[in-house]
Parts: sequence; structure tokens; C-alpha cells
Amino acid sequence: MASVTYDHVSKRYSADVIAIRDLSLQVRDTEFMVLVGPSGCGKTTALRMLAGLEEITEGAIRIGDRVVNDVPARERDIAMVFQSYALYPHMSVYDNMAFGLRMRGVPKRQIDEKVRSTASMLGLEPLLQRKPRQLSGGQRQRVALGRAIVRSPQVFLLDEPLSNLDAQLRVETRIHLQRLHRELGATFIYVTHDQVEAMTMGDRIAVLRDGILQQVASPRDLYDHPANMYVAGFIGSPKMNFIPVTVHDRTARASGFEVRLPTAPGIERGMLGIRPEDLTVQLREDWPTVEIKVEVLEVLGSDQYLYGKVGADDCTARVDPNLKVSVGDRVRLAVNVDRLHLFDRETERAVI
Repeated sequence: MASVTYDHVSKRYSADVIAIRDLSLQVRDTEFMVLVGPSGCGKTTALRMLAGLEEITEGAIRIGDRVVNDVPARERDIAMVFQSYALYPHMSVYDNMAFGLRMRGVPKRQIDEKVRSTASMLGLEPLLQRKPRQLSGGQRQRVALGRAIVRSPQVFLLDEPLSNLDAQLRVETRIHLQRLHRELGATFIYVTHDQVEAMTMGDRIAVLRDGILQQVASPRDLYDHPANMYVAGFIGSPKMNFIPVTVHDRTARASGFEVRLPTAPGIERGMLGIRPEDLTVQLREDWPTVEIKVEVLEVLGSDQYLYGKVGADDCTARVDPNLKVSVGDRVRLAVNVDRLHLFDRETERAVI
């Protein structure tokens, strides 16, 4: 297996179309790295440059210690699983998995051993003689994974492989992929627009926006210590509340409440960030309170979300599902000041 390094990599399609801007990122050997961001942020382009499917405009990409900028895709010792699975429709599952090995001239007996052992690992043994059209979406996804695994590459690249699956199957496959990563001890680079996938699967997450890397950190660190408003709003569901405040010394004043900050942030205009779960019905003397007028109520079994107004500002609270509340009610909630975030309104950078 191997590490992967993006060293000041850029990708320009024209003077005014820049997909990746000066990307520097180190993916450790055997790490599960997730590239996350909305459509058009450059995450798939970054993956395709690593795979050799897109040319690099500037910078260098290394797999291990080898610079691969000019190395043909077939010689990079990587395997890619595409969003569309890209299976050969006229071939059986066995032949789809064996195809790459046959093209490399691997002996027939070795091919058979690799295909059958991988099929056993993925639960595909009963399906080896079926054609892709006879498989479900989840089964096709496993075949695409199996085709990559039999090659024993240095790096696995996965481009939104779960996007075609239904919700329940996505959850099951996420768990399966994490187990597979541990069993193989391989380097995985996984692209997704789904922050839930990123948070549950990645050892670390790289958040991109408009081709620019915003932050790289573990899921917990990203959630607790976002570098800017973009990361704070993208990571977490429901998203973080952003409330405009004026700051004087250590006091932040919003339209409906004020809070005491742990330090003086040195700004006058800020955005206070409060996670929905940090608005709680458990009142404490040392926490300030807010009153939310409930406009929309969502009860999801284990969770209950209140959407409404605090003063003049929109706000979302995640509260105990046993709390009796109706649309139109005014609910008093405490603000967990130990988990507040404050961002500079001009630069959007985190200051607390």
C-alpha cells in the first residue's frame, strides 16, 4: 500500500474555469480519506487526476515516493470504483472481476483463486455466473468493488459509489466498506457530496469549495472546530444556526438575546454559530436562555426538531422527542456556552 500526496496541484480548463486551485493534501498509508463538498467543488476532478484520467495543469501528485504526473493510468497501480459501476453488460460477474487480471497476463489459475476468494469476501459466490442486468444495485456495487480488490492495488479510489443505492442499502454498504477497509489494510480515497457518509466513514475528511481546500481534519475535529462558516454549515445535520451579532468586548448581542464570550475576539460584527443540539431544555443558571417561537415541528422518533424564530433570526433546535410542544408554542431553551462558535462576518473565519 502507499501514501498519496497532492503538492500544490491545480487544474485549469481555461483561463476562467479552474476546477482545482493549489491543492496540497497528504493522504497517509492505509488511511480512509474522504473528499467532500457540493457538486462542482472539484472533488471528482482531484480523484481523476490521481487516477490519470485528467491531466494536471500545475503541481505534482505522488503515490508513495513516485511522482505520477506523466505516468499512464494503467501503470499507477490504483483501482477506481465509479459512480455508475461501469460493468461490462455482456460479461458474467466472474468475467467482470477477472477482466483486468486477464489484460495484465495473470495466469488463469491465479485469476481463479483471486476472483473466488474476493467473491467469498463480498458474498458474491452465488452470483458469479449472472450478468449485471440480473443483479440489484447493491450487488452491482459489490461487483465493482470486487473488480478493484482482485487487482491488489496500492490505492483504492471510490467516486460516489453509493449514490445509486436506496437509503437503507447505503447504510448497510457504508458499514461493509469500513469493514472491508480494515480487512484489506489499504489506502482508500472516497469522494462524496453526502456529509453523513463523510462523517461516518472517514479517518479524516477534506472539505472542498470551488476547487479550494477549506479544512482537513478528523470527523470529530471538523464538527467541533470548523475553520470557517462554510465548513461549519456543511458538516452537521441539521446545519449549524448562524445568528448575526454585534460584539463589544466579551459580549455578543443578537436580536433576541446576548451571550458572554470566553475571550474578547477583537471583532465588532460577527456570526454566532450554535449547533441545534446545543439549544437545550435543560436550563442552567450559568447559561443564557432564548425563546423560540415554533413555526415548524419535525418528530423523527429518536429526535425532535423545532424550527422557528429567536428574536428576528431563524433558528433550529434539536430537543428531547418526549418534550410536548406544538406549532405556535414559545419554548424557553438554554444556550450551551461551552460549545459556541463565533465567526468574523467579513472573512467568515472562525475566531472562537
